Amino acid sequence: MEFVPHLLLVEDETKVAAFIKKGLERQGFTVEIAEDGKVGQRLFDERTFDLIILDVNLPLMDGVELAAYIRTKNTQIPLLMLTALDTTADKLAGFDAGVDDYLVKPFDFMELVARLKALLKRAIKTIEQTNVLRVADLELDLDQKLARRGGQTIDLTAKEFALLEYLMRNRGRVVSKVDIAEKVWDIDFDTGTNFIEVYINYLRKKIDKDTANKLIHTVVGMGYTLKEK
Repeated sequence: MEFVPHLLLVEDETKVAAFIKKGLERQGFTVEIAEDGKVGQRLFDERTFDLIILDVNLPLMDGVELAAYIRTKNTQIPLLMLTALDTTADKLAGFDAGVDDYLVKPFDFMELVARLKALLKRAIKTIEQTNVLRVADLELDLDQKLARRGGQTIDLTAKEFALLEYLMRNRGRVVSKVDIAEKVWDIDFDTGTNFIEVYINYLRKKIDKDTANKLIHTVVGMGYTLKEK
């Protein structure tokens, strides 16, 4: 399946946002728009994006503040900032907050596309090198055997880690108890036991506790899936 980058555009100028969204979708991206910094923050917390485009001057929370917030949750996602002012001070503030690249308005649209593709290519290479799985604000570092949600480390047993890895590798797909028994425990599933439900509940308590964005879902009569709402 072809990779379709999912972008978040945080831009309060309606016409500019609509123009960018329409153009990027013609180039093969999917784009969601947030009209202010707070909406951008909420969408970032609730969903998974491959790249975020931020305007500097935003209502409620400006682009630099939002970039700094995003970096406390995710150190890898590419951030491109749009600014009407080509000033060194603005750029330094953005770079200090974790922005990867800048584009000054008005800009050539194809330059924006080229910058985005370059950032995505670099991010994919970094992910491959670091060997980290991500869904929303949940991260699983396969090299260090660490799980984090919202930047907070989660203590998992070896089997909990293996189960979470299997669910994350199959994100959005419903996996049955038979699948889980075979792939995680390497055994044939015994319908008389409930150990898989027990381990799913262990993970739920550790992964989804105290968060509105539940990631582990039961599909009645079919199995389980890990996805955003």
